[in-house]
Amino acid sequence: MRAMPSSTIRFLELLEREAAPVEFEGPLVQARSRGAGPDEIAELEEAKLAALRVRALLERRRRREAELSGLYDTAGDLAGLRDLDAVLHAIVHRARNLLGTDIAYLTMSDDAAGDVYMRVTDGSVSAKFQRLRLPLGAGLGGLVAQTGTPYATANYPEDRRFHHTGEIDAGVGEEGLVAILGVPLRLGSRVIGVLYAANRSERPFAREEVSLLVSLAAHAAVAIDTARLLGETQTALSELSAAHTKISAHSASVERAAAAHDRMTALVLRGGGVEEVAAAVTDVLGGRLMVLDADGRTLAAVGADVATGSAAHPGTYPAGGGTADGARTAEPMFAAFGPDGQVLLPDPAIVAEALSTSRADGRAVRRGGLWFAAVVAGAENLGALVWRPPHDTGHADQQILERAALVTALLLLFRRTVAEAEGRVRGELLDDLIARPVRDPESLRARARRLNVDLSRPHVLVCVDDAAATSGPARQRAVSWAHTFAGTHAGLAATRDGRVVLMVPGTDAGALARSVARELGRVLGRPVTAGAAGPAADPAGLAAAFKEADHCATALAALGRVGDGASTAELGFVGLLLGAVREGGDPDVTRFLRDTIGSVVDYDTRRGTTLVKTLECYFGTGGSLARAAEQLHVHVNTVTQRLDRVAQLLGADWQRPDRALEVQLALRLHRLGSNAEQLSD
Repeated sequence: MRAMPSSTIRFLELLEREAAPVEFEGPLVQARSRGAGPDEIAELEEAKLAALRVRALLERRRRREAELSGLYDTAGDLAGLRDLDAVLHAIVHRARNLLGTDIAYLTMSDDAAGDVYMRVTDGSVSAKFQRLRLPLGAGLGGLVAQTGTPYATANYPEDRRFHHTGEIDAGVGEEGLVAILGVPLRLGSRVIGVLYAANRSERPFAREEVSLLVSLAAHAAVAIDTARLLGETQTALSELSAAHTKISAHSASVERAAAAHDRMTALVLRGGGVEEVAAAVTDVLGGRLMVLDADGRTLAAVGADVATGSAAHPGTYPAGGGTADGARTAEPMFAAFGPDGQVLLPDPAIVAEALSTSRADGRAVRRGGLWFAAVVAGAENLGALVWRPPHDTGHADQQILERAALVTALLLLFRRTVAEAEGRVRGELLDDLIARPVRDPESLRARARRLNVDLSRPHVLVCVDDAAATSGPARQRAVSWAHTFAGTHAGLAATRDGRVVLMVPGTDAGALARSVARELGRVLGRPVTAGAAGPAADPAGLAAAFKEADHCATALAALGRVGDGASTAELGFVGLLLGAVREGGDPDVTRFLRDTIGSVVDYDTRRGTTLVKTLECYFGTGGSLARAAEQLHVHVNTVTQRLDRVAQLLGADWQRPDRALEVQLALRLHRLGSNAEQLSD
């Protein structure tokens, strides 16, 4: 076998260590320096050229291997696609590395704007270039996007094939780009973007480089389309999940509504109360619920940590007040539920507007965090439901609240019907008790026991004088309130001789009269007068007490104390006398006062003197000048001078026994009327 020439071995060594092309000139330089002959030089030249061809082939294969590896890695990125931006950045970065360019970038088509915008860059240093938008057909990228054909230029600023614009050229110039290659991103026949590789110096792009960039662009198009499909899939799944959640919530609300309907139907059938309706609603819907009557009083309050306040409220005793026997009563506050369970309704105007809207529309309405549902029967207002939900509510929850309002209306109507029937029975008993003469007391006691009324206990009789309501709805409202008030206090109520009469267990007749006058007046919206008598503890005594209470109410009206309440004991003999006089037909107490002591009262009013008080002290001390002076804190002579002035005003015979009695009676009436004015003030 012929030995391999030494020159060939040297070139193989250069190939082995991947020497640069210039190093392959080394063997020829050495041969010429030692004076080698032409044949040897020619042989070395031929060997060099062969070695360079081999080197170029190896270089192309290495490059192809790198390209294939890059495409393989890109395919792997697509297979594990999670973030589209990350995949596109990886593709652009590989394009820059594989083609050995200074910069690579990718633009996307904006169908709405009709242009191309910059999406991803790698190697860019110009902010203006990164914000470029290319109209279709403008610049190299716009032309590629418009035609769907790859374009390359070794010197873009000097290439007249492209439509140059000031904005594009300024951005390209700021980035310093010269050579640019652009290939389209295709999805079927549609171009969705352009992938670029560019240099800041002049250079041509080989066919293999164009093919490589086209392959990377195809991968980028697949990545974009896959991301779109993945997004659409995720959107569809989200919509399906939302629909499933909505359907599940609707199904749950339907089941909840059915359960509430069944429960409230059962309540109606067994004659349950509004408290049970409120409990049923809060069990099904959660939150907190208040049931109000037509006057805004709380009938029921259900929910966690429900509290009651102590503010005065229609239909209840005020703070510091009590029942006729002195027992204090709790007073629910007119409010909705605060964070700590305290009930606090919004502004009354807002509540009134919400309930008016609910009544007009027949639907529950929301104001802030509260729902209001009017409780009505035809055109009659029976009350309202006020609900604070624990979370956002749906249509089914609103329907449950509206159904609860309907059931509450049915129960309130039923309760009222029962109460009216019971009221008639109880009223008939009271009417028989106060009739004179009383017939068959034992029968009356037996009837009272059946109604849970103990006639052996002391009772107070109250007569209510309401001249503004002698008939019609106003009268019925007063009677209905009286039955409710008496029923809650284990008493009786009736109407007699045009007046409302109440019989309530207790001993403090004056306190009960004032409470009735105040509370009933608040319910009716106008002043009413209440006279009371008692206590009495047997049928005969009750009839007498009624007569006294009736006289007391008459006396209060005669004294001008409309809207006030008092007992016969508080008015004394003047009240009894005045009541009897009024019943007998003497109409004018004011005339009696004017004729008897009017001149003295007028003198005090004009001069600012105290003649009336001096007379009261004089008669109160049995006619003793000294004791009267002591009470008035003046000298005896001063009292004498004042009485002389009284004699001038009333006449010299004012101390005659019959005249003195009239003066004393007039003074007492005057004092009672003055006290009433002070109380009203």
